[in-house]
Amino acid sequence: MSYSVFISDLHLDSSRPDISRALAVFLDQNRAADSLYILGDIFEAWLGDDDDSPLAREIAELLKSFSSGGCALYLMQGNRDFLLGRDFCQSVGAHLLSDPTVIDLYGEPTLLMHGDSLCTEDSEYQAFRKIARDPQWQAEMLNQSLEERRALAKQLRAMSKDSNSNKAEDIMDVAQDEVSKQMQLHQTRQLVHGHTHRPARHESDSGTRWVLGDWDTKGWAIKADTDGLKLYNFDI
Repeated sequence: MSYSVFISDLHLDSSRPDISRALAVFLDQNRAADSLYILGDIFEAWLGDDDDSPLAREIAELLKSFSSGGCALYLMQGNRDFLLGRDFCQSVGAHLLSDPTVIDLYGEPTLLMHGDSLCTEDSEYQAFRKIARDPQWQAEMLNQSLEERRALAKQLRAMSKDSNSNKAEDIMDVAQDEVSKQMQLHQTRQLVHGHTHRPARHESDSGTRWVLGDWDTKGWAIKADTDGLKLYNFDI
């Protein structure tokens, strides 16, 4: 039976080789899929498509090998890898998705997002997101050396961790009114996203919202086919 799979928030990092190994296993197990969608934050930090780290090369080889088997591969930028670009996608045989994107998922129009733009009550983060997604700011970032970008990425991660520790949990979750607004705007009754690390299926008047979990001690994925969607996890 034809099927597609969705994952997000792997946060791949050289300090967690176990997650990279889990991704390799996952890709091998899903070579028969029609499509694989990675909805942001595949990397804990992405310095730009000229990243020459061993991790960047390892993951590029994994993804290229996977896509060469015939499965369509789609990548979306997240809040950790917003500098992920078309050069990397082209090198691994992937398509870069805009956020948001609507796809036809076995006859059901489905809205795909990373999910960070839905967290509108976190005004501090939304202000940063606006800056980080600005093409001019990104061009200035990419003009810096890799070493300068590595230092800045380390600083930004530390600042984010410190800032989040002082925020109420509900502020960092999606705002339901924004979810409803986006689903109505894109005329869909099905939404798949990640970012919040709160895997679940939510039903509302707007439709069904599927939330992917992050990869840590467990990995999370959604399998979709003509019978619908299924959220599941597996040990890492």
